[in-house]
Amino acid sequence: MRFYSNFVLRKSRIGKDGSYPIYLRLLFKGRRVDLSSGMRCIPKNWDEVHQVFYELTDEAQSSNQRLRKVKTSVVDIYNRFVSSGKEFDVVDIKNEFLGKSESKGMLEVFDYYLKTIENNIGHGYAFRTLKHYRVSRKKLAEFLKKKLRKKEIPITSVDYNFLNQFDMFLKSEYGVHQNTAWNYHKHLKRVMNLAVSMGHLDKSPYNQFKTKLEQANRDFLTKDELHRLETKEIDLDRLSIVRDIFVFACYTGLAYSDISKLSPDHIQTRNDGNQWIIINRTKTKTQCSIPLFPNAIEILERYSDYPESLLKGRVLPVASNQKLNSYLKELANICGINKKLTMHMARHTFATTVTLSNGVPIETVSKILGHKSLKITQIYARVLENKISEDMMQLKNKLGM
Repeated sequence: MRFYSNFVLRKSRIGKDGSYPIYLRLLFKGRRVDLSSGMRCIPKNWDEVHQVFYELTDEAQSSNQRLRKVKTSVVDIYNRFVSSGKEFDVVDIKNEFLGKSESKGMLEVFDYYLKTIENNIGHGYAFRTLKHYRVSRKKLAEFLKKKLRKKEIPITSVDYNFLNQFDMFLKSEYGVHQNTAWNYHKHLKRVMNLAVSMGHLDKSPYNQFKTKLEQANRDFLTKDELHRLETKEIDLDRLSIVRDIFVFACYTGLAYSDISKLSPDHIQTRNDGNQWIIINRTKTKTQCSIPLFPNAIEILERYSDYPESLLKGRVLPVASNQKLNSYLKELANICGINKKLTMHMARHTFATTVTLSNGVPIETVSKILGHKSLKITQIYARVLENKISEDMMQLKNKLGM
């Protein structure tokens, strides 16, 4: 693959005297970088064909000597890289010319980011976040190995084409949904932003590469299904406890990560004389103020002297999220609910069935859920509109209309 180097005037940066900066444009392996020569020229004094100053003065001749010196140095660096037999690109040539250190590896920077998360678990990060980032790191390593036949690449090699190939790899190799791919990109994007902050990159490749988050189908329990779940006689203690925790989530809108850390300190009596949950959400760090319904208070009282709760200083005996979701499958079968129950569905149920469908303003629901943006809460409103539309269509069919 040929290497090209040509001097150009950067016409997007005109000076007060009408001059433009002169850059040496490097082209190699489909990538391009511009290297500043440190000189400027007005268009009438520039020979576009030969990429030099018109030699009308001694100063112009001296400037051309400097340009030749820059180009010779760059070509020498290119030849040294070729002789070394190592993988390199135009960014490596630029860094070598500028005297910068060797480019950091992409996975190397990703590992640094992982270490940062690991060191801050409980202080802004949850262990679940670390697990998700580790999965993303694994997928990247597999992409390098299977598609690029490499164990590592310079972080400067991550460009639009790389990200596009990674996106296609995720969808073809693993068959992931668009939103799952979006999450992998979200993690890599944060690593790229870190690389920019650390000076390893001039700008993030995600400035050019965009991936969209599709509107997800947020399933929830209907009023009838929630009532069925609440009133069902359950003999097994472990399922009875899981049912209580799920119902508690349905009436508070709390995510699993927040319920699992809920302590007596989070339960407060406010000026209105009612009990409230005051807690900072684990995911968004926003404070939530949630008034407690009588049935939620009843569940809390049921476990106020429960040994496991007292031992951990928590208000509910919450098992791992994986175990809870496993038990919820059993619970759904017992209650005749033909939906995949998860702890997050309880949060969706609070937003739709418990609040929005009963006339609670969307702004209030957004505050209770701890959403940073009203747009997130509006997803639930759209879900309700779709459900109403489906129900009305079914009614029309029954009536033969």
